Amino acid sequence: MARLPIQSVESATGSNQVIFAALQKGLGMVPNMARVMANSPAVLQSWVQFNTAMGSAKLSAQIREQIALLTAQTNACNYCLSAHSALGKMAGLNQAQIDDARSLESKDPKTFAALKFAKSVLDRRGGVVESDLKAVRGAGFSDGEIAEIVASVALNVFTNFFNRAFDVDVDFPLVEAEAHASAR
Repeated sequence: MARLPIQSVESATGSNQVIFAALQKGLGMVPNMARVMANSPAVLQSWVQFNTAMGSAKLSAQIREQIALLTAQTNACNYCLSAHSALGKMAGLNQAQIDDARSLESKDPKTFAALKFAKSVLDRRGGVVESDLKAVRGAGFSDGEIAEIVASVALNVFTNFFNRAFDVDVDFPLVEAEAHASAR
């Protein structure tokens, strides 16, 4: 059970009501994570604004979802693993791509380079080394896309930590973190 109240969709007011309506329209539901974030309209608005801005990124939705899956596995966030498994399918990922992303794998070399860089960002808490940048650039990513990889990691670390801190009830088909993610 969530450690903060799950706000009611029906009684939402102000910016929470507007955001809830948009989520209902886009996803067909208002996820529990958003309903818990709504305890602070500023937190809910921050997440929506960051997420919306990343929707216009040059980095594909599929790669952003694979980064989300890798980040959730790394941080053992069952809520985000469950949500991004569903959202990844909506973005066009198949089950093998979803499973591979969680294990720092991809049959596509460019996607693998993005995931490997994202994992370095996670493991080094942002302190990547020059060889990390060289490798991701060598795979064909622009400086803007590299910035978007870091932003994708940061956005997902926020939601991972939020959901873990408040033990948000999973309202997607449950996917549980493995004991450890393999890494190359």
